[in-house]
Amino acid sequence: MKKIFFILLVFCTTIGFGQNEALFEQANKAYADGNYEDAIKKYESILDKGETAVSLYYNLANAHYKLNHIAPSIYYYEKALQLAPNDADVKNNIQFARNMAMDDIENVQRTGIAKTIDDLIATFSFNTWAMLAIVFMVLFVILFLFYYYERTTLSKRIFFITSMVSIFLCIVSVCFAFSQQNIQLNNNYAIVFAEEAGVRSEPNLRGEPAFLLHEGTKAKLLENYQEWYKIEIADGKQGWMLKENLKEL
Repeated sequence: MKKIFFILLVFCTTIGFGQNEALFEQANKAYADGNYEDAIKKYESILDKGETAVSLYYNLANAHYKLNHIAPSIYYYEKALQLAPNDADVKNNIQFARNMAMDDIENVQRTGIAKTIDDLIATFSFNTWAMLAIVFMVLFVILFLFYYYERTTLSKRIFFITSMVSIFLCIVSVCFAFSQQNIQLNNNYAIVFAEEAGVRSEPNLRGEPAFLLHEGTKAKLLENYQEWYKIEIADGKQGWMLKENLKEL
């Protein structure tokens, strides 16, 4: 019975994957033919089935960009970057999309050692840092075994030093992996989808907004209160915005 269930499960999964692949190719053809609306519908139908991939988000963002859909294009480029932080094509295209956005917000840049460490952590994803930690651990074990069985003093010294470097790099990789995971879990962002939305000092509609944001702007989500999000934008300004104006990444 279990074998039959497993075979059926694999069969259904294979069919589903094949259908998504066929639909993805149809969407790509529609995009190549300039039928961007049709391509978007097909890409989104794949997303609705639970499929996620860098190429899927990237192509969907490109289709929205071709139609000058500012917020959706930036949103899906950001989704692609979540899966592939160092993808050159995605990073390049998202800059073009951001140039269409009305809000020109200057980033608050960190400096010194803190910035260097942040940039280094951002070099790889959580999974990549974890894989590097495993590689360095295996390397440490191999080098330490060479050190243990080697007879000559010079070789033992070389193997010992390189094994210590490997275990150090393993520890660093583990720390960076957890730091990257912590960033991904705690740094929740959203894209403004409203053409124009007010940001208020309190989570209510009384009084005038403290400032306005426009579609395509990225905001960090700090707090969740009823139908409001407390947000922070790149220059450090904070305030409350209605959830209906935002789409969480």
